[in-house]
Amino acid sequence: MSVECGIFLVPEADPEALLEQVLAAERGGLELIGIQDHPYQRRFLDTFALLAWLAARSERVRLFPDVANLPLRHPAMLAKAAASIDVLSGGRFELGIGAGAFWEAIEAMGGRRLSGPESVDALEEAIAILRACWSADRSVSFAGAHYRVGGMKFGPAPAHDIGIWLGAYGPRMMRVVGRLADGWLPSLPRLPLEEIPARVRMIEEAAERAGRDPRAIRRIANVNGVIADGPVEGWLRGPAEHWVAELGALATDHGFDGFVLWSDGDVTEQIGRFAAEVAPALRSASGTPG
Repeated sequence: MSVECGIFLVPEADPEALLEQVLAAERGGLELIGIQDHPYQRRFLDTFALLAWLAARSERVRLFPDVANLPLRHPAMLAKAAASIDVLSGGRFELGIGAGAFWEAIEAMGGRRLSGPESVDALEEAIAILRACWSADRSVSFAGAHYRVGGMKFGPAPAHDIGIWLGAYGPRMMRVVGRLADGWLPSLPRLPLEEIPARVRMIEEAAERAGRDPRAIRRIANVNGVIADGPVEGWLRGPAEHWVAELGALATDHGFDGFVLWSDGDVTEQIGRFAAEVAPALRSASGTPG
């Protein structure tokens, strides 16, 4: 199993601080940059504009929205933005996407408030449109209950096969991951650790029913905590060796192959420690080339 590590950015309107975090991650050998997407938050930059700006100023890291706010981003335009950033970055973009949350704020920006089942229906339609846009088809048409495109001419094509990683928690969403997605992107411990085995089984069973190899579906966790010397004070609150043991167990026991740090404390210092003390040990344990 190949393990990748990265950082989770909050898109505060301080671009130089965000750039320094990304460059610190890149200098430290980390692979992934995830950026949350809450367009209704007045303190935040637009996530897709920020992704493109950071892609232009970095060289190696792969970037993705963590996760894109589908109810405020039509899937055809989402496909266009994703493909454009992928081309501009030389194939370094992946697409994290979610069905939606914070519905009052979404509605205040002009989005539709959906029920839980409706939001999953809309997500499935969006995945179909995204796949069609990124295919070799010259014309894309789709008619669903939530989204429609009619004879759309899509281009340019992405520079590589963009992965669709779903921020998902409920049983039905787990089945969507197994049937349709390239990766699962939960946040821990928002999802309690004791619930992980059941969620993994749902994904694997759904993948097998769909004729897919469950091992081909990535499992990338946003992980919250602080690397600190001294005694362990909770899950991912303690020294680097505690982090290596806990994240290593997620890799070994549940097949996680990516970890994205959402740190408490001094962010720059935490990125440095994660890159120098945690990520190399995880790669070594998994046999990932350093």
